[in-house]
Amino acid sequence: MMGPRQEAQPALFYEFSLEDHVPQDHLLRSIDRFVNLSRIRGHLAEFYSHTGRPSVDPELLIRMLLVGYCFGIRSERRLCEEVHLNLAYRWFCRLDLSDRVPDHSTFSKNRHGRFRESELLRHLFEVIVARCIAEGLFSGQRMAVDASLIEADANKQNSTPKEEWDAERIDPVDAPRAVREYLDTLDQAAFGAASEVRPKFTSHSDPASQWTAARKGPAFFSYSDNYLIDTDHGVIVDVEATRSIRQAEVGSTKTMLDRVKDRFGLHPERLIADTAYGTGPMLGWLVERKITPHIPVFDKSGRSDGTWTRADFEWDAENDQYICPEGHELKQFRRNYSDPNRGPTDKGTARYRVLKEVCQACPSKAKCCPNADARKITREEHEDARQVARDISKTDQYVISMRLRKKVEMLFAHLKRILGLGRLRLRGPSGANDEFLLASTAQNLRKLAKILPAPQQTRNA
Repeated sequence: MMGPRQEAQPALFYEFSLEDHVPQDHLLRSIDRFVNLSRIRGHLAEFYSHTGRPSVDPELLIRMLLVGYCFGIRSERRLCEEVHLNLAYRWFCRLDLSDRVPDHSTFSKNRHGRFRESELLRHLFEVIVARCIAEGLFSGQRMAVDASLIEADANKQNSTPKEEWDAERIDPVDAPRAVREYLDTLDQAAFGAASEVRPKFTSHSDPASQWTAARKGPAFFSYSDNYLIDTDHGVIVDVEATRSIRQAEVGSTKTMLDRVKDRFGLHPERLIADTAYGTGPMLGWLVERKITPHIPVFDKSGRSDGTWTRADFEWDAENDQYICPEGHELKQFRRNYSDPNRGPTDKGTARYRVLKEVCQACPSKAKCCPNADARKITREEHEDARQVARDISKTDQYVISMRLRKKVEMLFAHLKRILGLGRLRLRGPSGANDEFLLASTAQNLRKLAKILPAPQQTRNA
């Protein structure tokens, strides 16, 4: 038999509890256990006026932003609608049914002002990292680093070729916020000073973003999201926004390693990365700081014509010379004085050569230098550190490290597919940094919730 039509029956009084309507296994219940924002008000105190109308509680704004990034809600306007309608979101944000949700414009006002001035989002990220340390989620011994391209909020139609772009002609007074930030970062190693090579195109709306075709597809404007993680559970230890070029990404590794040492006292025993980080200066920097580089060496000394490469020559450090497979010596100097034309070059390399008459009489000349009178080998300034990395690459621990490195790539896949951060919504270096910090904070909170879920409580009948 068909039941009666369901009609809403208005009542004068309701007995309703948000606590009873949020499922015990809801993700936000597990996350809420690790979100302690009690120190935020003290952190922001000096950035608020002592007079005037009371502001929106900053803890409420941060909780709403965490909801948005944990569940991939990219629009702040839509976030306000979702918090208004979703009971679990209201419970996490400490809003009762009758409490009013802040307007979406409140986020922009605070983000461009006191949040950035106080570096609140960096503070929030580090508070969650400290909680991960307290919960024993990583040892700090093995860390991995990598970068991923995130598309910027810019397009080619609103850009200028490098031949026509002149930053000195921009008036900072009338320029938009993102353009003023671009001018402020021209001398920073993570952006303008990372390379002297000018990008092919520069965006008018976000000139700090990099025109790149690194994905082997259509070029686009982007920023690089750099992660430093601990490989025990894949917790993000630090994050940095940079220009999307190799020099800036490699340079951010030094920044992040120095920062985690200063903030948390972490000094990894080894660092795991891909070939882009295997340059001589980077490997030398790591070896100097007693960090073992589990990194493939970035080496262009290989040959495709089948002749002997530099790896076929034995290095004799005691006598400062190379020994070829036939036993001949390649020396840098053969007299008691230094010949400036044969000494170190301006690029930090040294040349080693064999005597011409020895090379001409060698039976293996066709395998060594068929098109030259004598064989020459260059040795870079950080070749010792490069050799350290080559020796490590032959160990079983290195094989394990290469498998652990994939945890960084998995985090980037999670960032783009689950959290929806495939394209930035905010512009400028500060906007990219804000989004990367909030997204990595959300990823660490989800990691805590997955490994240490909230205990299930049985309801009373």
